[in-house]
Amino acid sequence: MEATATIRDQLASYLSEQGMSINQFADRSGINSGTLSRIVKGHQPIAMSHLELITKGIGEVEDRFFSLYVDECFYHSAPTWRRLRPFMIRCAELGRMDCIERMVQILLDNLSNVPTLFDVAEGLFEHGQWKAAAILYENVSASEKYQYSERLAVCQYRLFRIALGDDQSENLRAATLFEPYVPRLDEADQLDALRHLMIAYYSLRHWHKVDQLAQELLRLAKIQYDLQYRSERGNANKKRSVKPLCYYILYAYLMRSGACVEWGDYNSALKLVDLSMDGLCIQEENEEVQQVLAQFKEWGKANKYLIRMLEGQQDVIMEYVEYISTQPSEIFMAVYRIIQSANRYNWDVDHVLERFSDYVAYRTDLNDFGTHNQQVITDQYTRFLVELAAYYLHNRRKEGIQLILLSLESAAKINCESIMMKCVDLFERYRHEASEEEKCQYQFQIRRVQDANEKKTFNVVSFV
Repeated sequence: MEATATIRDQLASYLSEQGMSINQFADRSGINSGTLSRIVKGHQPIAMSHLELITKGIGEVEDRFFSLYVDECFYHSAPTWRRLRPFMIRCAELGRMDCIERMVQILLDNLSNVPTLFDVAEGLFEHGQWKAAAILYENVSASEKYQYSERLAVCQYRLFRIALGDDQSENLRAATLFEPYVPRLDEADQLDALRHLMIAYYSLRHWHKVDQLAQELLRLAKIQYDLQYRSERGNANKKRSVKPLCYYILYAYLMRSGACVEWGDYNSALKLVDLSMDGLCIQEENEEVQQVLAQFKEWGKANKYLIRMLEGQQDVIMEYVEYISTQPSEIFMAVYRIIQSANRYNWDVDHVLERFSDYVAYRTDLNDFGTHNQQVITDQYTRFLVELAAYYLHNRRKEGIQLILLSLESAAKINCESIMMKCVDLFERYRHEASEEEKCQYQFQIRRVQDANEKKTFNVVSFV
Protein backbone atom coordinates (compact mmCIF):
# COMPACT_ATOMS: atom_id res chain seq x y z
CA MET A 1 0.00 0.00 0.00
CA GLU A 2 1.62 3.27 -1.13
CA ALA A 3 2.09 6.11 1.30
CA THR A 4 -0.57 8.84 0.97
CA ALA A 5 -1.34 12.10 2.73
CA THR A 6 -3.66 11.06 5.56
CA ILE A 7 -4.79 8.07 7.58
CA ARG A 8 -8.18 8.38 5.84
CA ASP A 9 -6.45 8.13 2.48
CA GLN A 10 -4.59 5.04 3.65
CA LEU A 11 -7.83 3.46 4.83
CA ALA A 12 -9.70 4.34 1.65
CA SER A 13 -6.88 2.87 -0.47
CA TYR A 14 -6.95 -0.31 1.58
CA LEU A 15 -10.72 -0.72 1.24
CA SER A 16 -10.46 -0.16 -2.51
CA GLU A 17 -7.58 -2.63 -2.94
CA GLN A 18 -9.35 -5.28 -0.88
CA GLY A 19 -12.75 -4.67 -2.46
CA MET A 20 -14.13 -4.26 1.04
CA SER A 21 -17.12 -2.19 2.12
CA ILE A 22 -17.23 0.04 5.18
CA ASN A 23 -19.61 -2.39 6.88
CA GLN A 24 -17.26 -5.31 6.22
CA PHE A 25 -14.27 -3.42 7.63
CA ALA A 26 -16.38 -2.28 10.57
CA ASP A 27 -17.10 -5.92 11.39
CA ARG A 28 -13.40 -6.79 11.08
CA SER A 29 -12.05 -3.86 13.08
CA GLY A 30 -14.75 -3.59 15.74
CA ILE A 31 -15.55 0.05 14.95
CA ASN A 32 -19.19 1.07 14.66
CA SER A 33 -20.05 1.30 10.94
CA GLY A 34 -21.61 4.77 11.32
CA THR A 35 -18.55 6.04 13.15
CA LEU A 36 -16.26 4.51 10.52
CA SER A 37 -18.25 6.12 7.72
CA ARG A 38 -17.97 9.56 9.34
CA ILE A 39 -14.21 9.07 9.83
CA VAL A 40 -13.65 8.09 6.18
CA LYS A 41 -15.65 11.10 4.99
CA GLY A 42 -13.69 13.43 7.28
CA HIS A 43 -16.77 14.33 9.35
CA GLN A 44 -15.34 12.93 12.62
CA PRO A 45 -11.84 13.14 14.12
CA ILE A 46 -9.96 9.87 14.61
CA ALA A 47 -9.76 9.01 18.29
CA MET A 48 -6.74 7.09 19.61
CA SER A 49 -8.93 4.03 20.18
CA HIS A 50 -10.13 4.24 16.56
CA LEU A 51 -6.55 4.51 15.30
CA GLU A 52 -5.61 1.32 17.12
CA LEU A 53 -8.59 -0.57 15.69
CA ILE A 54 -8.00 0.72 12.15
CA THR A 55 -4.32 -0.24 12.28
CA LYS A 56 -5.13 -3.69 13.60
CA GLY A 57 -7.88 -4.17 11.00
CA ILE A 58 -5.51 -3.33 8.15
CA GLY A 59 -2.92 -5.69 9.62
CA GLU A 60 -0.12 -3.16 10.15
CA VAL A 61 2.22 -2.78 13.12
CA GLU A 62 0.73 -0.65 15.87
CA ASP A 63 2.79 2.51 15.27
CA ARG A 64 2.46 2.38 11.44
CA PHE A 65 0.34 5.55 11.26
CA PHE A 66 1.77 7.43 14.26
CA SER A 67 3.53 10.10 12.17
CA LEU A 68 0.32 10.70 10.23
CA TYR A 69 -1.64 10.81 13.47
CA VAL A 70 0.41 13.81 14.61
CA ASP A 71 -0.90 15.61 11.51
CA GLU A 72 -4.40 14.29 12.27
CA CYS A 73 -4.28 15.76 15.78
CA PHE A 74 -3.08 19.21 14.74
CA TYR A 75 -3.89 19.89 11.08
CA HIS A 76 -6.89 17.74 10.15
CA SER A 77 -8.87 18.33 13.35
CA ALA A 78 -8.80 20.58 16.38
CA PRO A 79 -6.09 19.49 18.87
CA THR A 80 -7.49 18.26 22.17
CA TRP A 81 -5.71 16.76 25.17
CA ARG A 82 -8.31 14.00 25.21
CA ARG A 83 -6.50 12.59 22.15
CA LEU A 84 -3.01 14.02 22.64
CA ARG A 85 -2.42 12.67 26.17
CA PRO A 86 -3.13 8.97 25.42
CA PHE A 87 -1.25 9.30 22.11
CA MET A 88 1.85 10.66 23.86
CA ILE A 89 1.73 7.89 26.42
CA ARG A 90 1.47 5.23 23.71
CA CYS A 91 4.32 6.85 21.75
CA ALA A 92 6.45 6.64 24.90
CA GLU A 93 5.59 2.97 25.38
CA LEU A 94 6.52 2.14 21.76
CA GLY A 95 9.64 4.31 21.67
CA ARG A 96 8.33 6.84 19.14
CA MET A 97 10.27 9.80 20.50
CA ASP A 98 10.16 11.45 17.06
CA CYS A 99 6.39 11.85 17.35
CA ILE A 100 6.64 13.19 20.89
CA GLU A 101 9.25 15.75 19.76
CA ARG A 102 6.99 16.96 16.95
CA MET A 103 3.96 17.28 19.21
CA VAL A 104 5.86 19.15 21.89
CA GLN A 105 7.32 21.64 19.42
CA ILE A 106 3.87 22.39 18.00
CA LEU A 107 2.22 22.62 21.42
CA LEU A 108 4.80 25.05 22.77
CA ASP A 109 3.81 27.63 20.16
CA ASN A 110 1.07 28.27 22.72
CA LEU A 111 2.59 28.59 26.21
CA SER A 112 -0.77 27.86 27.83
CA ASN A 113 0.01 24.20 27.04
CA VAL A 114 3.04 24.18 29.37
CA PRO A 115 1.19 23.12 32.56
CA THR A 116 -0.49 20.18 30.82
CA LEU A 117 2.78 19.09 29.20
CA PHE A 118 4.35 19.14 32.63
CA ASP A 119 1.52 16.99 34.03
CA VAL A 120 1.99 14.46 31.21
CA ALA A 121 5.75 14.42 31.91
CA GLU A 122 5.08 13.70 35.58
CA GLY A 123 2.86 10.76 34.64
CA LEU A 124 5.49 9.36 32.28
CA PHE A 125 8.19 9.76 34.91
CA GLU A 126 6.10 8.00 37.54
CA HIS A 127 5.54 5.04 35.19
CA GLY A 128 9.22 4.68 34.30
CA GLN A 129 9.02 6.21 30.80
CA TRP A 130 12.01 8.41 31.57
CA LYS A 131 13.31 8.93 28.03
CA ALA A 132 9.99 10.35 26.88
CA ALA A 133 9.55 12.32 30.11
CA ALA A 134 12.98 13.93 29.58
CA ILE A 135 11.86 15.38 26.23
CA LEU A 136 8.89 17.06 27.91
CA TYR A 137 10.88 18.26 30.94
CA GLU A 138 13.59 19.75 28.73
CA ASN A 139 11.09 21.66 26.62
CA VAL A 140 9.07 22.85 29.61
CA SER A 141 12.32 24.01 31.23
CA ALA A 142 13.30 25.91 28.10
CA SER A 143 9.90 27.62 28.09
CA GLU A 144 10.28 28.69 31.73
CA LYS A 145 14.01 29.33 31.95
CA TYR A 146 13.45 32.97 32.89
CA GLN A 147 10.82 32.13 35.50
CA TYR A 148 11.74 31.59 39.16
CA SER A 149 9.17 28.82 39.36
CA GLU A 150 8.76 25.62 41.32
CA ARG A 151 7.74 23.85 38.10
CA LEU A 152 11.10 24.73 36.51
CA ALA A 153 12.88 23.39 39.61
CA VAL A 154 10.90 20.13 39.48
CA CYS A 155 11.81 19.73 35.79
CA GLN A 156 15.48 20.15 36.65
CA TYR A 157 15.12 17.69 39.53
CA ARG A 158 13.60 15.06 37.26
CA LEU A 159 16.22 15.66 34.56
CA PHE A 160 18.95 15.21 37.18
CA ARG A 161 17.45 11.85 38.22
CA ILE A 162 17.14 10.77 34.58
CA ALA A 163 20.70 11.81 33.71
CA LEU A 164 22.39 9.68 36.37
CA GLY A 165 24.18 6.69 34.90
CA ASP A 166 27.54 4.94 34.84
CA ASP A 167 29.65 7.84 33.54
CA GLN A 168 30.95 9.69 36.59
CA SER A 169 31.85 12.86 34.69
CA GLU A 170 28.28 13.06 33.38
CA ASN A 171 26.91 12.41 36.87
CA LEU A 172 29.02 15.26 38.24
CA ARG A 173 27.76 17.55 35.51
CA ALA A 174 24.14 16.58 36.23
CA ALA A 175 24.55 17.16 39.98
CA THR A 176 26.28 20.51 39.47
CA LEU A 177 23.57 21.75 37.09
CA PHE A 178 20.73 20.70 39.37
CA GLU A 179 22.03 21.80 42.78
CA PRO A 180 21.14 25.54 42.43
CA TYR A 181 17.48 24.58 41.87
CA VAL A 182 17.04 22.75 45.19
CA PRO A 183 15.89 25.84 47.17
CA ARG A 184 13.12 26.46 44.62
CA LEU A 185 11.49 23.09 45.27
CA ASP A 186 8.63 22.50 47.66
CA GLU A 187 9.95 21.92 51.19
CA ALA A 188 9.00 18.25 51.10
CA ASP A 189 10.72 17.72 47.74
CA GLN A 190 13.86 19.50 48.96
CA LEU A 191 14.52 16.71 51.43
CA ASP A 192 14.48 13.95 48.86
CA ALA A 193 16.38 16.08 46.35
CA LEU A 194 19.17 16.60 48.87
CA ARG A 195 19.19 12.86 49.57
CA HIS A 196 19.62 12.03 45.88
CA LEU A 197 22.29 14.71 45.47
CA MET A 198 24.22 13.28 48.42
CA ILE A 199 24.10 9.80 46.93
CA ALA A 200 25.41 11.15 43.61
CA TYR A 201 28.29 12.98 45.29
CA TYR A 202 28.94 9.94 47.49
CA SER A 203 29.42 7.78 44.40
CA LEU A 204 31.78 10.48 43.09
CA ARG A 205 33.66 10.48 46.42
CA HIS A 206 33.22 14.23 46.90
CA TRP A 207 33.17 13.95 50.68
CA HIS A 208 33.13 17.66 51.53
CA LYS A 209 30.08 18.09 49.31
CA VAL A 210 28.42 15.06 50.94
CA ASP A 211 29.02 16.54 54.37
CA GLN A 212 27.81 19.99 53.31
CA LEU A 213 24.57 18.61 51.84
CA ALA A 214 24.04 16.35 54.86
CA GLN A 215 24.22 19.37 57.17
CA GLU A 216 21.69 21.21 55.02
CA LEU A 217 19.41 18.15 54.98
CA LEU A 218 19.65 17.91 58.76
CA ARG A 219 18.76 21.59 59.17
CA LEU A 220 15.73 21.45 56.89
CA ALA A 221 14.48 18.11 58.21
CA LYS A 222 14.64 19.31 61.82
CA ILE A 223 12.74 22.50 60.96
CA GLN A 224 10.01 20.56 59.20
CA TYR A 225 9.90 17.98 61.97
CA ASP A 226 9.42 20.66 64.62
CA LEU A 227 6.67 22.33 62.59
CA GLN A 228 4.83 19.09 61.92
CA TYR A 229 5.10 17.35 65.26
CA ARG A 230 5.84 19.97 67.91
CA SER A 231 3.95 23.01 66.77
CA GLU A 232 0.26 23.78 66.59
CA ARG A 233 0.97 25.41 63.25
CA GLY A 234 1.54 22.04 61.60
CA ASN A 235 -0.70 21.78 58.51
CA ALA A 236 -2.32 18.40 57.90
CA ASN A 237 -2.92 19.33 54.22
CA LYS A 238 0.71 20.17 53.57
CA LYS A 239 2.58 18.03 51.05
CA ARG A 240 4.37 15.15 52.77
CA SER A 241 7.89 13.99 52.01
CA VAL A 242 8.52 10.65 50.31
CA LYS A 243 9.83 9.18 53.56
CA PRO A 244 9.01 10.00 57.20
CA LEU A 245 10.77 13.15 58.37
CA CYS A 246 12.74 11.21 60.96
CA TYR A 247 14.34 9.24 58.13
CA TYR A 248 16.01 12.36 56.73
CA ILE A 249 17.30 13.42 60.15
CA LEU A 250 18.91 10.05 60.81
CA TYR A 251 20.10 9.72 57.22
CA ALA A 252 21.91 13.04 57.43
CA TYR A 253 23.83 11.81 60.48
CA LEU A 254 24.64 8.56 58.69
CA MET A 255 25.97 10.32 55.58
CA ARG A 256 28.07 12.70 57.67
CA SER A 257 29.48 9.65 59.39
CA GLY A 258 30.35 8.14 56.01
CA ALA A 259 32.25 11.27 55.03
CA CYS A 260 34.19 11.20 58.30
CA VAL A 261 35.11 7.55 57.69
CA GLU A 262 36.59 8.47 54.31
CA TRP A 263 38.56 11.29 55.93
CA GLY A 264 39.90 8.90 58.56
CA ASP A 265 38.17 10.81 61.37
CA TYR A 266 36.88 7.67 63.08
CA ASN A 267 36.02 9.28 66.44
CA SER A 268 33.66 11.75 64.79
CA ALA A 269 32.28 8.98 62.61
CA LEU A 270 31.37 6.87 65.66
CA LYS A 271 29.64 9.80 67.36
CA LEU A 272 27.58 10.46 64.23
CA VAL A 273 26.68 6.78 63.93
CA ASP A 274 25.36 6.91 67.50
CA LEU A 275 23.20 9.89 66.55
CA SER A 276 21.86 8.02 63.52
CA MET A 277 20.80 5.16 65.82
CA ASP A 278 19.21 7.43 68.42
CA GLY A 279 15.43 7.23 68.31
CA LEU A 280 14.85 9.11 71.56
CA CYS A 281 14.23 12.40 69.75
CA ILE A 282 11.57 10.81 67.53
CA GLN A 283 8.01 11.36 68.72
CA GLU A 284 6.00 9.17 66.33
CA GLU A 285 5.11 5.63 67.21
CA ASN A 286 3.51 4.40 63.97
CA GLU A 287 4.69 1.23 62.24
CA GLU A 288 6.48 2.99 59.37
CA VAL A 289 8.58 5.09 61.74
CA GLN A 290 9.41 2.06 63.88
CA GLN A 291 10.67 0.30 60.76
CA VAL A 292 12.85 3.31 59.96
CA LEU A 293 14.34 3.31 63.46
CA ALA A 294 15.00 -0.42 63.29
CA GLN A 295 16.71 -0.03 59.89
CA PHE A 296 19.04 2.70 61.13
CA LYS A 297 19.95 0.63 64.17
CA GLU A 298 20.92 -2.22 61.85
CA TRP A 299 22.97 0.08 59.65
CA GLY A 300 24.56 1.67 62.71
CA LYS A 301 25.60 -1.69 64.13
CA ALA A 302 27.27 -2.65 60.84
CA ASN A 303 29.00 0.73 60.61
CA LYS A 304 30.42 0.42 64.12
CA TYR A 305 32.01 -2.90 63.19
CA LEU A 306 33.31 -1.29 60.00
CA ILE A 307 34.84 1.72 61.74
CA ARG A 308 36.58 -0.41 64.34
CA MET A 309 38.03 -2.56 61.57
CA LEU A 310 39.18 0.44 59.54
CA GLU A 311 40.93 1.72 62.66
CA GLY A 312 43.02 -1.45 62.58
CA GLN A 313 41.19 -3.69 65.07
CA GLN A 314 41.70 -7.05 63.38
CA ASP A 315 39.89 -8.94 66.12
CA VAL A 316 36.57 -7.36 65.08
CA ILE A 317 36.61 -9.04 61.66
CA MET A 318 35.01 -12.27 62.85
CA GLU A 319 32.23 -10.38 64.66
CA TYR A 320 31.70 -8.30 61.52
CA VAL A 321 31.62 -11.42 59.34
CA GLU A 322 29.09 -13.16 61.56
CA TYR A 323 26.89 -10.09 61.57
CA ILE A 324 26.88 -9.54 57.79
CA SER A 325 26.25 -13.23 57.16
CA THR A 326 22.67 -12.53 58.31
CA GLN A 327 22.42 -9.44 56.05
CA PRO A 328 22.85 -10.65 52.44
CA SER A 329 22.35 -7.20 50.94
CA GLU A 330 25.33 -5.89 52.94
CA ILE A 331 27.81 -8.69 52.18
CA PHE A 332 29.41 -7.26 49.05
CA MET A 333 30.07 -3.85 50.61
CA ALA A 334 31.44 -5.49 53.75
CA VAL A 335 33.79 -7.80 51.84
CA TYR A 336 35.07 -4.81 49.87
CA ARG A 337 35.88 -2.98 53.10
CA ILE A 338 37.50 -6.07 54.61
CA ILE A 339 39.82 -6.42 51.59
CA GLN A 340 40.57 -2.70 51.75
CA SER A 341 41.58 -3.03 55.41
CA ALA A 342 43.59 -6.18 54.69
CA ASN A 343 45.63 -4.26 52.12
CA ARG A 344 46.16 -1.39 54.55
CA TYR A 345 47.22 -3.50 57.53
CA ASN A 346 48.66 -6.56 55.74
CA TRP A 347 46.06 -9.02 57.09
CA ASP A 348 45.24 -12.49 55.83
CA VAL A 349 41.51 -12.60 55.04
CA ASP A 350 41.41 -15.65 52.77
CA HIS A 351 38.86 -17.22 55.11
CA VAL A 352 36.48 -14.31 54.44
CA LEU A 353 36.85 -14.63 50.67
CA GLU A 354 36.28 -18.35 50.88
CA ARG A 355 33.18 -17.96 53.05
CA PHE A 356 31.62 -15.36 50.80
CA SER A 357 32.87 -16.64 47.46
CA ASP A 358 29.37 -16.46 45.99
CA TYR A 359 29.29 -12.72 46.70
CA VAL A 360 32.66 -11.81 45.19
CA ALA A 361 31.91 -9.06 42.67
CA TYR A 362 33.56 -10.43 39.57
CA ARG A 363 31.65 -13.71 39.92
CA THR A 364 28.20 -12.18 40.25
CA ASP A 365 25.90 -9.69 38.58
CA LEU A 366 25.77 -6.14 39.94
CA ASN A 367 22.05 -6.54 40.52
CA ASP A 368 22.82 -9.16 43.17
CA PHE A 369 24.30 -6.61 45.54
CA GLY A 370 21.09 -5.66 47.29
CA THR A 371 19.27 -2.37 47.58
CA HIS A 372 22.19 0.06 47.43
CA ASN A 373 22.17 2.90 44.90
CA GLN A 374 23.38 1.67 41.50
CA GLN A 375 25.93 4.48 41.02
CA VAL A 376 27.48 3.70 44.41
CA ILE A 377 27.51 -0.03 43.67
CA THR A 378 29.18 0.45 40.27
CA ASP A 379 31.89 2.65 41.79
CA GLN A 380 32.48 0.26 44.70
CA TYR A 381 32.53 -2.75 42.37
CA THR A 382 35.29 -1.17 40.32
CA ARG A 383 37.29 -0.29 43.44
CA PHE A 384 36.70 -3.75 44.87
CA LEU A 385 38.29 -5.35 41.81
CA VAL A 386 41.49 -3.34 42.09
CA GLU A 387 41.68 -3.83 45.88
CA LEU A 388 41.24 -7.59 45.44
CA ALA A 389 43.87 -7.55 42.68
CA ALA A 390 46.30 -5.83 45.05
CA TYR A 391 45.51 -8.37 47.78
CA TYR A 392 46.08 -11.35 45.47
CA LEU A 393 49.30 -9.99 43.97
CA HIS A 394 50.69 -9.10 47.38
CA ASN A 395 50.08 -12.72 48.33
CA ARG A 396 51.72 -13.97 45.11
CA ARG A 397 48.52 -15.07 43.38
CA LYS A 398 48.75 -14.32 39.69
CA GLU A 399 44.97 -14.14 39.13
CA GLY A 400 45.34 -10.60 40.44
CA ILE A 401 46.48 -9.52 36.97
CA GLN A 402 43.12 -10.47 35.47
CA LEU A 403 41.38 -8.50 38.21
CA ILE A 404 43.42 -5.42 37.30
CA LEU A 405 42.22 -5.77 33.71
CA LEU A 406 38.62 -6.17 34.83
CA SER A 407 38.88 -3.12 37.09
CA LEU A 408 40.50 -1.07 34.32
CA GLU A 409 37.70 -2.02 31.93
CA SER A 410 35.05 -1.10 34.51
CA ALA A 411 36.83 2.16 35.39
CA ALA A 412 36.85 3.13 31.72
CA LYS A 413 33.10 2.48 31.49
CA ILE A 414 32.32 4.78 34.41
CA ASN A 415 35.03 7.26 33.36
CA CYS A 416 36.80 7.22 36.75
CA GLU A 417 40.35 8.51 36.34
CA SER A 418 41.46 7.78 39.92
CA ILE A 419 40.76 4.05 39.57
CA MET A 420 42.29 3.93 36.10
CA MET A 421 45.49 5.46 37.47
CA LYS A 422 45.52 2.97 40.34
CA CYS A 423 45.10 0.09 37.88
CA VAL A 424 47.95 1.38 35.72
CA ASP A 425 50.23 1.80 38.74
CA LEU A 426 49.43 -1.69 40.04
CA PHE A 427 49.89 -3.37 36.66
CA GLU A 428 53.24 -1.70 36.06
CA ARG A 429 54.46 -2.79 39.50
CA TYR A 430 53.51 -6.40 38.78
CA ARG A 431 54.09 -6.43 35.02
CA HIS A 432 56.65 -9.20 35.49
CA GLU A 433 53.84 -11.46 36.74
CA ALA A 434 51.72 -10.93 33.61
CA SER A 435 51.65 -13.33 30.65
CA GLU A 436 52.17 -12.04 27.13
CA GLU A 437 48.44 -12.39 26.50
CA GLU A 438 47.63 -10.32 29.61
CA LYS A 439 50.11 -7.65 28.52
CA CYS A 440 48.34 -7.47 25.16
CA GLN A 441 44.97 -7.20 26.92
CA TYR A 442 46.37 -4.41 29.06
CA GLN A 443 47.65 -2.47 26.04
CA PHE A 444 44.29 -2.94 24.35
CA GLN A 445 42.47 -1.51 27.40
CA ILE A 446 44.87 1.45 27.56
CA ARG A 447 44.33 2.22 23.86
CA ARG A 448 40.56 2.11 24.37
CA VAL A 449 40.84 4.61 27.22
CA GLN A 450 43.08 6.89 25.15
CA ASP A 451 40.77 6.71 22.13
CA ALA A 452 37.74 7.50 24.30
CA ASN A 453 39.49 10.51 25.85
CA GLU A 454 40.60 11.79 22.44
CA LYS A 455 37.05 11.43 21.13
CA LYS A 456 35.64 13.36 24.09
CA THR A 457 38.24 16.12 23.63
CA PHE A 458 37.42 16.32 19.91
CA ASN A 459 33.70 16.56 20.63
CA VAL A 460 34.25 19.35 23.16
CA VAL A 461 36.49 21.28 20.77
CA SER A 462 34.00 20.81 17.92
CA PHE A 463 31.15 22.00 20.12
CA VAL A 464 33.06 25.09 21.22
